[in-house]
Amino acid sequence: MADRAHERRRAREFKMIQAEVERSLLGGEVKYTAEQVADLTGIPLERAQRLWVAMGFARDDKPDEPMYTDADVDALRAITSLVDAGIIDPALEVSVTRALGQAFSRLAEWQLGLLNSHIADRVRNHESGEEVDPRAVAAAASLVAEQMLPTLEKLQSYAWRRHLASNAARFFDSRGEDSDRRTLVIGFADMVGYTSLTRRLDVAELTTLLEFFESAVTTVISQNRGWVIKNVGDEVLFAAEDPVDAARIALSLQDAAQSTEELPNLRVGLAMGEVLVRFGDVYGSVVNIAARLTSSARPSTVLIDAAMAEALSPVHEFQLRSLRTLRVRGYSRLKAYTLQR
Repeated sequence: MADRAHERRRAREFKMIQAEVERSLLGGEVKYTAEQVADLTGIPLERAQRLWVAMGFARDDKPDEPMYTDADVDALRAITSLVDAGIIDPALEVSVTRALGQAFSRLAEWQLGLLNSHIADRVRNHESGEEVDPRAVAAAASLVAEQMLPTLEKLQSYAWRRHLASNAARFFDSRGEDSDRRTLVIGFADMVGYTSLTRRLDVAELTTLLEFFESAVTTVISQNRGWVIKNVGDEVLFAAEDPVDAARIALSLQDAAQSTEELPNLRVGLAMGEVLVRFGDVYGSVVNIAARLTSSARPSTVLIDAAMAEALSPVHEFQLRSLRTLRVRGYSRLKAYTLQR
């Protein structure tokens, strides 16, 4: 009985801490139901709920219970105003909202770790039997949140504007090419033996490895006028507009892996052609070919497709060697070349 009472008390304490932190982060009181939000914005309830879910939040299953703040009302007005102004196609309203929500959901995950680290010691002390005033914990967590938010918001705005300027430069350099369908070089680089490594490394060692990998590849890619599309565990997906830049990226990635013991060997694959660019990601057969070439490459080598080989053949900086036709999933006769300096 005493154990159950203790667990109930702890649950109430953590619920109180959560409420304090949420109040601080949301910047206002929760006071509106979904129907009230719809009335305040003049937006049909169904549309408002569809956008809420697209942003990545659970649908309101208690319509009579207040869940929303003034900030939620303002955000909903902002999203729909872009459609009403003709800036966003109505058919893309949900997709744009979903892309925005997914990007910031990932950002919030690691930022929350900054807050969690502050209260973790207090939680551990509580579990070890030391009495900790939950109100003090809640107050401390709220204070950290208030201190974090202005700085993080400033950094996010700066990074967003900087990346927007960089992407705008690439867009204008494309000389009027369709922004959704572009001719790009798509590359993959992945770590050899990553699965076996994860069996031997503890969490701290794995974190260090991934941090070193992501830092190294991002530096190489950005310094050679490419850009990272996304990191997926042991693999990075990147793009470049110029095949020479892409080739230099691939070879420099191999140099980086060979020059340090912190990184295992890499496999790199490059393919060139028209891709669909959608919300910062890329799709199409060129992406698939680059992935197949990467999985077929030997450790510490770079494989490229025929289109890439044709673009690089006049460039004396590189040496190409034709390989036998590859049989890979989805492609029975995939022509490949090794790329070297």
